[in-house]
Amino acid sequence: MRTIWPGEDGRSMQVIDQTRLPHAVEVARLGSVEDAAVAIETMVVRGAPLIGATAAYGLALGLLADPSDAGLEAARSRLARTRPTAVNLRWALDEVAATVAALPEDARADAALVRAGEICDEDVAICSSIGDHGLPLIEDIWQRKKGPVNVLTHCNAGWLATVDWGTATAPIYKAHVAGIPVHVWVDETRPRNQGASLTAWELGHAGVPYSLIVDNAGGHLMQHGLVDLCIVGSDRTTGTGDVANKIGTYLKALAAHDNGVPFYVALPSPTIDWTKRDGVAEIPIEERSPDEVTRITGRTRGGETATVHLAPDGATAANYGFDVTPSRLVTGLVTERGVCDASEEGLRSLFPDLT
Repeated sequence: MRTIWPGEDGRSMQVIDQTRLPHAVEVARLGSVEDAAVAIETMVVRGAPLIGATAAYGLALGLLADPSDAGLEAARSRLARTRPTAVNLRWALDEVAATVAALPEDARADAALVRAGEICDEDVAICSSIGDHGLPLIEDIWQRKKGPVNVLTHCNAGWLATVDWGTATAPIYKAHVAGIPVHVWVDETRPRNQGASLTAWELGHAGVPYSLIVDNAGGHLMQHGLVDLCIVGSDRTTGTGDVANKIGTYLKALAAHDNGVPFYVALPSPTIDWTKRDGVAEIPIEERSPDEVTRITGRTRGGETATVHLAPDGATAANYGFDVTPSRLVTGLVTERGVCDASEEGLRSLFPDLT
């Protein structure tokens, strides 16, 4: 189920092209640092952990072309500019750069490829562990409720957003495998519709029951007791527990808080930015093309994929990619080391070696 893997030629990597899902499953070959950068920018690959993995391999591809210090810095700089919000990108680049910095030029590319592969393997283990620690949250509700557990999620924090398993979906998949009846409310997640196109596709192929809903329906469902808990992902979490995630997450957290619905955020430790304390003030929020708001892509009745306009000609649009949910609205953070309070104390209790 991996989203990224080395090419057979040893000088490229292959990824699932997520811009083609759900109507086609296609693999894209990335053979240069520029290929990797464009894939990240255009969301051929997306999701904080997968962006980090792609950047790691991208830096290795850059070193294959130019292993000098200048080549390393140029490749690192190009990749760092691709997406400003997800901190895994910077973390992965720092990891690979630190691995090769002291090596002779002729050893750098191979060492970078090895480290990139390790980052991918580590991500799989981390996400699987997130699932293990999040599973009891679902299991506890099931035992008390004696019926299917209704989970609401936002955007795509599934295996397509990571190397495998996903973050927010990992506990759901673990529950499904354990035989616990789970039903997922899938936010469509405008404007790029990652819930409708990616999460629904994932869950359907895994056999997990789900219902696709418009983004604005979540509050209504919570008011009527139809949501047992929310689990979302994170693109960057401050050292104090504030969470930057796909635009619309904050509104779900507000609705959950108002209706007494537990709101959990599942995240791997590389997503924690220990240098930031105030998410609203300090986390950069990516602004993307207005075309994502004014247009939409889908499949016609004839089976063709087409992009159509939703708004009047000349309409202006603002397209903020993320928002920040303050820690006070987060019930808990689900990490590879356990579940903790969304606070500096909670995070330090699990990660004293990283702070």
